[in-house]
Amino acid sequence: MTIKHLLTLFIGGLVAISLAAQRLDSINATVANDTIQPIEQDSNQVLVVDTAIFDNTIATVDTVACSRDTVIADLSDSIYKARLQALPFVIEMPYNSVVRAFILRYVKRSPKQLARIQRKAAYYFPIFYDALGRSGLPYELCYLPVIESALNPQAHSRAGAAGLWQFMPSTGRLYGLEINSLVDERMDPIKSTEAACLFLKSLYNMFGDWTLALAAYNCGPGNVNKAIHRADGKKDFWSIYPFLPAETRGYVPIFIAAAYSINYADLHGICPEAIEMTENTDTIQTNIRQHLLQISEILGIELDELRRLNPQYAKDVIPGGKTYSLCLPADRVTDYIDQQEVILGYRADELINNRRAEIDLAQQTGLSGGYSVNGVTYYKIKNGDTLGGIAKKFHCSVSQIKSWNGLKSDNIRAGSTLKIKK
Repeated sequence: MTIKHLLTLFIGGLVAISLAAQRLDSINATVANDTIQPIEQDSNQVLVVDTAIFDNTIATVDTVACSRDTVIADLSDSIYKARLQALPFVIEMPYNSVVRAFILRYVKRSPKQLARIQRKAAYYFPIFYDALGRSGLPYELCYLPVIESALNPQAHSRAGAAGLWQFMPSTGRLYGLEINSLVDERMDPIKSTEAACLFLKSLYNMFGDWTLALAAYNCGPGNVNKAIHRADGKKDFWSIYPFLPAETRGYVPIFIAAAYSINYADLHGICPEAIEMTENTDTIQTNIRQHLLQISEILGIELDELRRLNPQYAKDVIPGGKTYSLCLPADRVTDYIDQQEVILGYRADELINNRRAEIDLAQQTGLSGGYSVNGVTYYKIKNGDTLGGIAKKFHCSVSQIKSWNGLKSDNIRAGSTLKIKK
């Protein structure tokens, strides 16, 4: 299934949700303005919610120009609650004061960032939907990379996590991702999503609850199990909430807020933005070493676009030697196949064939004080040596020795080294 087909399914889903939201708005006047109480806490324990994961992620999003003002209405809690319950999701979307705070962080404090995330979602969500559907997982897990990376496949954290799903290297390798100097499949949208599906499925099998699986995705299964034990064995995110790390307390509320904000952004006046990436793409397989610049200059595709479509190639090099994926605009795949020989030959010595496959070790010469490497002999000058005598030893002329070594006179000094290129 192509990105174009998946995009059609994605847009259809958003239309259905938008219609549901419009129906909800028709009851705004009659909804009671009930107040949601904050999370209960013990008198001896202050429940701090760490907002760093939201703040750090949203800060990486480039803002875009918006042609209309964002509408920030003072909506009642019942409106937010009704809208969340109207979403066709398996994962619970409860509402409380922490969820509300993060919803307002998206729609009130970061509307331009939200608009940009929306336009990226139009490209990446179909990829997520395809993998989640084949894995039998809830489609709403597509909001997880929104809070992890703001849908930036090249996102890196200070802790070393990378990609849309923010895998650490050890976890990525555990779930089959190749990570080395040239290739980092944590940044491959398709392969990292497949790995994330495996990881999320294992977390759900461990806890039997999706909010606990999300919490474990953030802080690790060990911390979630400790929180369950401290909560007298209760297996519910909101029951173990006081015993989780501060960042994880905010993790599920941010997830809920992201789902709300993306689905109801238009009702808050968040301007829709045109998609910035190639909609219709195709992926081909290659086992030949090549550079993205070769493809760019021969096919006339912007190098930055190729990098966006293939963010897993850290140095712009497809290593070859085994099968790798190459994502191209669908209308250029035939051109690539037809011109592959030209592409592979273009600036090959500079871009691809610039690594030495074999290096000669230094060899002692038959002449005392000399050694040879890669066809060049290095001779250490001894007391009493003259250029004429050295030239005679190596069957060359004095002028050649002076040229090879940049000498302007016949004066030489014992202990120095001369290059003899013969």
